Amino acid sequence: MGFSTDAIHAGQEPDPTTGAVTVPIYQTSTYVQQGLGKHKGFEYARTQNPTRIALEKNVAVLEKGTDGLAFGSGMAAITTITQLLKSGDHVIASNNMYGGTYRLFERVVRPYGLDFTYVDTSCLNLVEAAFRPSTKMVFIETPTNPSMIVSDLRKLAELAHSKGALLTVDNTFMTPYFQRPIELGAHLVVHSATKYLNGHSDMVGGVIVSNDAAASERLRFLQNAAGAVPGPFDCWLVLRGIKTLAVRMDRHESNARAIAAWLSKHKKLERVLYPGLPDHPGRALHESQASGYGGMIAFDVGSIEKGAAVLPRTKVFSLAESLGGVESLISHPATMTHASVPREEREKVGLTDGLIRISVGIEDLDDLLRDLDHALSIL
Repeated sequence: MGFSTDAIHAGQEPDPTTGAVTVPIYQTSTYVQQGLGKHKGFEYARTQNPTRIALEKNVAVLEKGTDGLAFGSGMAAITTITQLLKSGDHVIASNNMYGGTYRLFERVVRPYGLDFTYVDTSCLNLVEAAFRPSTKMVFIETPTNPSMIVSDLRKLAELAHSKGALLTVDNTFMTPYFQRPIELGAHLVVHSATKYLNGHSDMVGGVIVSNDAAASERLRFLQNAAGAVPGPFDCWLVLRGIKTLAVRMDRHESNARAIAAWLSKHKKLERVLYPGLPDHPGRALHESQASGYGGMIAFDVGSIEKGAAVLPRTKVFSLAESLGGVESLISHPATMTHASVPREEREKVGLTDGLIRISVGIEDLDDLLRDLDHALSIL
């Protein structure tokens, strides 16, 4: 089936009781059993819920994986991935990624005995040099948040396989509509379902898709044992959002491409970061592993003072954290999404105090351009 068909139908058979086209919200905590050891496949809602199962099947199909698992947040999903590892294990991670992931690795997981090395994963030699006998995972984003650094998924997968490590990819920015890392050799894909999968800024959730049987079995156990699962209504909201993922991503991208081109000609900006721009150093590589450029753009106004002047001037772009909703958002990574990353580490990857990140929504393009023009006119 094609992507849009799968997005609407995969894992979502008509309700057998009523014929309802939409998967019901099974708002229950437990299920009646017929006798000892006799039930209809459902015992307790932390372990199984039909609405959650529909979401898990749906995203697994879209990402071309074998198993899907839903969680209460994207960070809950990433936390569960780290629980595949044990004290003494080593992880190689992108040196530019979501600040919440860095905070989790450094301030929550490292004290339990895991070790992390952060490298520019766009340079395969650096990744290979970082491997140790104890390296069990490579964790990357591509493009990275928010510096838009592109890494070679195929080569990283080959390297991880050769070293016996799991390649895990945070695919939140691209979604399976534009990029499917499992098809390129990744073992695990993780999403903040809060973002593009849901697309309407009305829930928080996370999803893992696995293509590794051993990892799937352990993740399923951890999902139940630790219990960081989403409620059925949140699962239903993501399923609702995914039905329009293809058409939304097309609009996000068409708006973003036009805005990035306009920003790149703005004389007061020091740089514009978007993988679809002709001068982006990772554009050719990105095009070889993704079918689109997405809706995220970053640009540098030169200083935190200038950023503080620009940010409040937008009217259509809302000053807020998060991304991927139908509405456009504008943020300051250094003090918002990436404030937990030390300044010296941020600056190494080009995340300067003057960097502004926008999540381009699906509003009318002319309104978005006028809004940015007004905001930037103060420079």
